[in-house]
Amino acid sequence: MEQFLKTYQDLSADTIDTTEEVSSHDLYLIDPAQEIRGLTELRRYFVNLYENINDVHFDFLHPARANDQGSVQWEMIFSHPRLKNESDICVHGASFLKFSPDNKVYFKRDYFDSGSMLYQHLSLLGTIVKSINRRLGS
Repeated sequence: MEQFLKTYQDLSADTIDTTEEVSSHDLYLIDPAQEIRGLTELRRYFVNLYENINDVHFDFLHPARANDQGSVQWEMIFSHPRLKNESDICVHGASFLKFSPDNKVYFKRDYFDSGSMLYQHLSLLGTIVKSINRRLGS
């Protein structure tokens, strides 16, 4: 778990290949936006991410592991040239992980609110999402 979190904390456009050290070749990743199968797709995802984003980093909270499963809460802080005037956006989430016998992650399920990550930071759609959120809270 520690090596996996360190790899993702240190991840950048120059260190994408280090994900191979902590991820199984048959990795299956699911999040609210996509599904990724295998290291080739994971690498392609990160190359695309770092070509289109200004900055991204993770703060990990409360990592836990029992046998071949683990979980971690996280905060992703990023800025994107087309979102929120390029200011930092903080997204809270959690990941459920399964580890192979060689301690590589072969399954990763990420949970986060897509609206707080993307939709509410877009001009017209953001106004609508924020309005809906306010109505749900009252």
